[in-house]
Amino acid sequence: MRTGAQYLKSLADDRTILLDGARVGNVAQDSAFEGIARTFATMYDEAADPSNGMIYISPETGKEANKVFLIPRSLDDLVERRRAISTWAEISKGFVGRSPDHVGGFLAGFASSPETFDKDDRFFGKNVSRFYRKVVEENLFVTYVIIPPQIDRSVTAHGWSEELLQVGALKEQDGGMVVRGSQMLGTATAISDWLFVSCIKPLTPQDERYALSFVLPLDTQGLKVYCRRPYASSQPSHFDYPLSTRFDETDALIVFDDVFVPWENVFVYRDVDLVRRQFFETAAHVLGNTQAQIRLIAKMKFILGVARRITQVNGTDKIPSVQEKLGDLASLAAIVEGMVLASESTFEMDRNGVARPNPRFLYGFMGLQAELYPRAILLLRELAGGGVIQLPASYRDLTTDLTRADMERYLRSPNTSAEDRVKLFKLAWDIVGSEFAGRHLQYEMFYTGAPFVVKGYAFRNYGYDEALRSAEQFLSSYKLPAILSAK
Repeated sequence: MRTGAQYLKSLADDRTILLDGARVGNVAQDSAFEGIARTFATMYDEAADPSNGMIYISPETGKEANKVFLIPRSLDDLVERRRAISTWAEISKGFVGRSPDHVGGFLAGFASSPETFDKDDRFFGKNVSRFYRKVVEENLFVTYVIIPPQIDRSVTAHGWSEELLQVGALKEQDGGMVVRGSQMLGTATAISDWLFVSCIKPLTPQDERYALSFVLPLDTQGLKVYCRRPYASSQPSHFDYPLSTRFDETDALIVFDDVFVPWENVFVYRDVDLVRRQFFETAAHVLGNTQAQIRLIAKMKFILGVARRITQVNGTDKIPSVQEKLGDLASLAAIVEGMVLASESTFEMDRNGVARPNPRFLYGFMGLQAELYPRAILLLRELAGGGVIQLPASYRDLTTDLTRADMERYLRSPNTSAEDRVKLFKLAWDIVGSEFAGRHLQYEMFYTGAPFVVKGYAFRNYGYDEALRSAEQFLSSYKLPAILSAK
């Protein structure tokens, strides 16, 4: 089992990470990435500790492996997988969305159905299986870019003014293909080991050259990672921004500058139908998004806990209107958890013997997530009130002789010191008001696609037979009354 130290050491390679017009050296030591890299190192150490119950013997490799990567074959497997994912999610309180278990779930889904990738004279299923075994054996961190750049959303890539703005096949050459273009959003890519590249957005038959799936190590020549402005490096301390400084995953635009991809790293090549089926015909989309919802359970519980603590410190938790808002938050948190448990307990066994969480319940909450997560944040804002604004500029106001006495006198609560009160409200601000908070609001609203796309998943996966039978049964129980003839 890989340790945190081994993970951090692996980041010191020749990857091209670009930030503020310059190339970053060792990302694990750069202020923009150090906090999140150490968070992932903590996750690896947690998984490697046998006492945490995250280790199993992989049937694919016969060796010890991380349970977050297992292909579930039973209810027990689903439960064990959820517990392992929850252990990792608890480290970041759900504020790390693209930890290694996310794309790991997609890869497990792919590997559960390698025959899906064999078509015509191309047999890429063996590549899928081999790479999955590599991920399991080495406990690798794989991120993905599966969305085209937002150049022109009115047409797909073939209709753009220039070819290969979206990553696509430039040419074939001995031993593989060369790709050119770009793709988004590379969340946590700068500090991952490998990158999975594909397109989940529907393509047309004219987009064949963009219908690809492949994997690459981060230090591949010509692979460039353009990071957005980080939220960690500009903050004064962990005390002031406890989430921003440790959990900022730093999204990125990925540019492929004539990158060579060996055939053994290719899953799909110039096949519009297959690039779509890889996500939805296999268990990939269900397993990957189950991880996302398990993570969201931890996040919603944490937000509820922060809100409850604020009301205790402010002495407002006995006020009926405050209790109503806490009840709203508790309901939202319970819905997320309940839907995950429902999808798990009513799992469906597919033709390959994979226990797939029931998509009716998985996609049920996801379809409303763009509305319900902002509601949770609004409720926390209302409960915190002006307390998240009237705060010291930084921890220095609490530690400097010139200012400390006033802070201790005027920022305290009856049963809470000024230090603890400021600590709590600065945490709340990092959830609702900082740049990190704003990014997370946008993330939770759109990470699975636009709301109409996600509601489309719910529409297609509910299974209407039972509902229709209920409606039709009731309709058949009465009829138009007979009209009596006049005498």
